[in-house]
Amino acid sequence: MAVKKRKNRIDWGTAAVIWALAWPTMLEQLMQTAVQYIDTAMVGSLGTQATAAVGSTTTVSWLLISSISALSIGFLAFIAKACGAREKQAASKAAGQAVLVTLAVGVFFTAVTLGLSGKVPVWMQVDKSIQSIASNYFFILYMPMLPRTASIIFGTVLRAAGDTKTPMKVGVAVNIINVVLNFLLIYQTRTITVLGVSFTMYGAGFGVLGAAAASAVAFTVGGIYITVVMWRHPMVSPKGQSLVPDMAILRPCLKVALPNMLQRFGTSFGYVAFASMINSVGEIATAAHTIANTVESAFYIPGFGMQTAAATLTGNAYGAKDKAGMNRITRMFIVIEVCLMTFSGIALFFAANPLMGLFSKSSQVIGLGTAVLKMVAFSEPLYGIALITEGFMMGVGQTKTPFVYNIIGMWGVRILGTFICTQLLGGGLIAAWACMIAHNVLVCCLYLVSYVKGSWNPLNDI
Repeated sequence: MAVKKRKNRIDWGTAAVIWALAWPTMLEQLMQTAVQYIDTAMVGSLGTQATAAVGSTTTVSWLLISSISALSIGFLAFIAKACGAREKQAASKAAGQAVLVTLAVGVFFTAVTLGLSGKVPVWMQVDKSIQSIASNYFFILYMPMLPRTASIIFGTVLRAAGDTKTPMKVGVAVNIINVVLNFLLIYQTRTITVLGVSFTMYGAGFGVLGAAAASAVAFTVGGIYITVVMWRHPMVSPKGQSLVPDMAILRPCLKVALPNMLQRFGTSFGYVAFASMINSVGEIATAAHTIANTVESAFYIPGFGMQTAAATLTGNAYGAKDKAGMNRITRMFIVIEVCLMTFSGIALFFAANPLMGLFSKSSQVIGLGTAVLKMVAFSEPLYGIALITEGFMMGVGQTKTPFVYNIIGMWGVRILGTFICTQLLGGGLIAAWACMIAHNVLVCCLYLVSYVKGSWNPLNDI
């Protein structure tokens, strides 16, 4: 009697493709996070007030950047599907429309951010003693809004075409420039000793504003760099394409992008409300929250790196109408994501205290930040499931469901819960972060049910 060979359950070829797309994005985000760590540590050395001034408007920054990122998701879904169907002309036309959108959105957000820079710290309930410096920091940081928009949208276009290495290289260049300029612009001229050799290091002594100027210059260089690369790209170069609005392309892109934009706007505005309530608790809570967010961001890297790869590969499978390939890819993504985010949560739990200590000398700030980070570490795998499933949906252009799920979680759980806990019951940062964890758990459950039912996948209807 013949014995059937047991089929290998691990598809190493698919795993290799996933890793090839994911690792450049992870490295890019790791570099960005490393620079964010360095920025926070450099500014933190100036004192708690400096940290609070920078961190007080961070969530407004998320609101702006996530809104632009949401627009780029429309192009990701369109171009990934076109590449999967091997429709080069459609992909190139979409890249041309991406240039048009970048120009319009970049100019619009430049006007908005610079015009409202004086009001943002007031709306965020920032302490009056640091409102002026927070306003100036925000103004300088968002002067190069057009190149920042180009970096976001053009980077997504390249990733949709399977090129995740170029955005990584651009990100590395931006981060190196940022760090070097931080070193030169934040501090006063001082004497530095390296390996027993002392020398005078020039410093402009601009403090918090020096950090903003360094970031502004770096973002400008990055925007120019990625524009040149996309222009020369063999698959998605906009060269020769019309900059007149083409509704045959913009309509399906906007159909995907608008729900995603509303989702990100709604959740980011929720972050603003969340941070505003924390700011009202006091300077210690604001500083601890700012640093804890910075620390936590590093441990989300595996999740977001995999999400980008998931959106690209599911979009390709959708374009090729490969239902079996879609199912194989998504199952593998779920397993990899849960494993990565479980490891990430364990690492965050044990690294919380020493990492908080890198950014603050205040025992109160360190203790409070460590407590909330250890709390959130347990929800990392659940957040990973939500991230990766949302990536599947973005890849096939299904963005209405994530909009509903995230708005319910943000406003129905996190914001309402935080308002009750901090504004009515007198709770502090720990209560606020408990509401954030409850938000993550609910959204994970909603996404998991949707994935198991298969309602997110349009190929199931074929």
